[in-house]
Amino acid sequence: MSESGHSQPGMYGQGRRRRRRRGDRDAGPPGQNLSGPSRDREYQPRERRDGSEDPPGPLIQKTPIILAKPPGERAKPSQNAPITGAPVLEKPIMLMKARDDAGKPGTPPEAAAQSSGPGPSKMEREGQRPTQPVYQIQNRGMGASASSSAVDPMVGQSKLLPPEKMKHSIKLVDDQMNWCDSAMEYLRDQTDMLVVGVIGLQGSGKSTIMSLLSANTPEEDQRSYVFRAQTQEIKERGGNQSTGIDFFITQERVIFLDTQPMLSPSILDHLINNDRKLPPEYNLPHTYVEMQSLQIAAFLFTVCHVVIVVQDWFTDLNLYRFLQTAEMLKPSTPSASHDSSGSSGSDDGAEYYPHIVFLQNKARRDDFCPRNLKNMHMVVDKLMAHSHLKYKGTLSMLDCNIFPGLGQDYLAPEVNMFLLPVQENDGEDNLTKAGSGTYPLFSLLPGYRGHPSFSTMVSKLRSQILAMPRCQLSHTILTEKNWFHYAARIWDGVKKSSALSEYSRLLC
Repeated sequence: MSESGHSQPGMYGQGRRRRRRRGDRDAGPPGQNLSGPSRDREYQPRERRDGSEDPPGPLIQKTPIILAKPPGERAKPSQNAPITGAPVLEKPIMLMKARDDAGKPGTPPEAAAQSSGPGPSKMEREGQRPTQPVYQIQNRGMGASASSSAVDPMVGQSKLLPPEKMKHSIKLVDDQMNWCDSAMEYLRDQTDMLVVGVIGLQGSGKSTIMSLLSANTPEEDQRSYVFRAQTQEIKERGGNQSTGIDFFITQERVIFLDTQPMLSPSILDHLINNDRKLPPEYNLPHTYVEMQSLQIAAFLFTVCHVVIVVQDWFTDLNLYRFLQTAEMLKPSTPSASHDSSGSSGSDDGAEYYPHIVFLQNKARRDDFCPRNLKNMHMVVDKLMAHSHLKYKGTLSMLDCNIFPGLGQDYLAPEVNMFLLPVQENDGEDNLTKAGSGTYPLFSLLPGYRGHPSFSTMVSKLRSQILAMPRCQLSHTILTEKNWFHYAARIWDGVKKSSALSEYSRLLC
């Protein structure tokens, strides 16, 4: 309005409308501003009152495309919405899509979602980063639950549970010398393990010692041991309890392998009296029994960190000859660079050899005499002087405080030897009384035994065995499952070894 209160012509009349039409008619090329810097705006199509839209102009190709419902569907209320109550607010759907794949402006989002199909979207195929990250627990080996999008929380927590505890031993090699796969379900993908095997003659107490080292105590009933010991009936008829190789793994991931007796006369008697058919490469039963024993010993020398040689008296020269023969027939396996030195300190550089522990079971009181103990160490050192097996330097009875008056240098050639006394029964008072009934005080005191109790000695032996070095069995680090497959290949190679076949031919 002017100062006199009258409206000026051309401000809100026909003149302004004509200028707007003239601007539409005289529009220049896209992106050129004809009205100055204050009006640098792009053209926006206006929606009419009847619900239709203006036809797109030349600038509509540069504007972003927004997919939404048609105006007719937006005006209608939802059929599923309740009639009474507060109105339900629908969450807006925003779709980000490339301009090349965009449909018409009136295309509903449902059609666009269906056109993508069940497979991955183009945004994921092109490698673009999704707008919201998705995290999912990978369940390896869980079957169908691993592929489902909804992960059960109990399945994820099951991997944090402790491993399944074994209650008894299972077969690794049966009595027919065939490999068994039942031990695979107890093994895991971890490398911190210790493999302990045992060999010995019949009736020396191998199964009892392995049970005491693994999961049982001397106070328990022997019928509940994880490795079944000889029953009284089997002892009376001179039979053997263990056949093949038995397997047991503890919660501390220590694998124990119990074997059938080496050079067993009861197995030979069973072959002769039951007319069992021998393999075609063996003509005589005693040759077959000896070859079975050599196969088991060579197998343990390849797949074990520690091999315990159990004897119930000192000493059998034939057993040491057997150990040297099994070492000679052992399959060639590469060792790690830091584990290539043998007991004598020479660098072999090609073969792996385990640690050998000579266990004197059922030792008498005189065996614990320091002088006799020193002589036993010297004899074993002389017999094993040319062996590559690690038979000394990793186990010591002097470190167990069994002989507190002896120095560390008393046993100069100290080999891996341990003595276990005869197992006493806790239910009976078998301690020797120091006197008769004349002096009641002396009669209550136990007699001199020369060693600690059997339970104490077993505990010290277990500590020494579990502290043995865990060297690499091959040139690569093996997990428990990889060790199982590695042992299966070694057993198959031992059975088909040409060296064993040649040795058996020489025996015949």
